[in-house]
Amino acid sequence: MASLTHIGASGEADMVDVGGKDKTERTAIAEGAVVMKPETLALILEGNAKKGDVIATARIAGIMAAKRTHELIPLCHPLLLTKVSVDIVPDEALPGLRVTALARVTGKTGVEMEALTAASVACLTVYDMAKAVDREMTVTGIRLVEKRGGKSGDYRRQAD
Repeated sequence: MASLTHIGASGEADMVDVGGKDKTERTAIAEGAVVMKPETLALILEGNAKKGDVIATARIAGIMAAKRTHELIPLCHPLLLTKVSVDIVPDEALPGLRVTALARVTGKTGVEMEALTAASVACLTVYDMAKAVDREMTVTGIRLVEKRGGKSGDYRRQAD
């Protein structure tokens, strides 16, 4: 089993030294969902939420969050992201909204945390903007779907 990369020899937190690594293009995709009452989903899709356009606001919040990941997660490196996108689509079967976030960089370390942060904050923003009408919403399924590039190679989550 591989050892934890952010723990020093004495067990202390340690930021990984990426100085000797090569710059490569790296991409990560993460997802999450907000499960809600059907009426809440309808309200959001009709654009009638009291706080405004829920989907557009959540998309922007996710993008902004990805850019600030290093300020939120203590041992993350600040990255010069080249691309962040957040896609939010309704899913009547949940019912709710599915969020997919993509982060890309050409650098010495991966962007998994940026994609996960974008997906998480987008989901939390949906919750915040609709909580007045539905406190039973559930933020769920935050997970890495795929990562490409870097020394450790590519990863794709197996279907559930």
